Amino acid sequence: AKMAAGSGPGARELFAEGLLQFLRPAVRQLDRHVHSVRESQVELREHIDSLATELCRINEDQKVALDLDPYVKKLLNARRRVVLVNNILQNAQERLRRLNHSVAKETVRRRAMLEAGGY
Repeated sequence: AKMAAGSGPGARELFAEGLLQFLRPAVRQLDRHVHSVRESQVELREHIDSLATELCRINEDQKVALDLDPYVKKLLNARRRVVLVNNILQNAQERLRRLNHSVAKETVRRRAMLEAGGY
């Protein structure tokens, strides 16, 4: 493939640097959002646990036979799904951290090359 006029190793390096500068804030913002969602998931899981405990207590205290077991099971199923989503988010956040680290490392490497006059 032919290169356009004004392109070459220096132009490629500038483009790569610009791309890294563009990606870094997006990766950081995404990481912050994932972290916030994970915190909300933990909070939701705690509320589900509390509600399930309260339903069990109410069920035990009732003189009239109310069958709250199906509701407790639904809550526990919801809790299980929250835990699964939290695990998925945790894995995604770890990948984002690694990507952010790679972007930062590559930026430092490219800056060093540019300052050394490599390109």
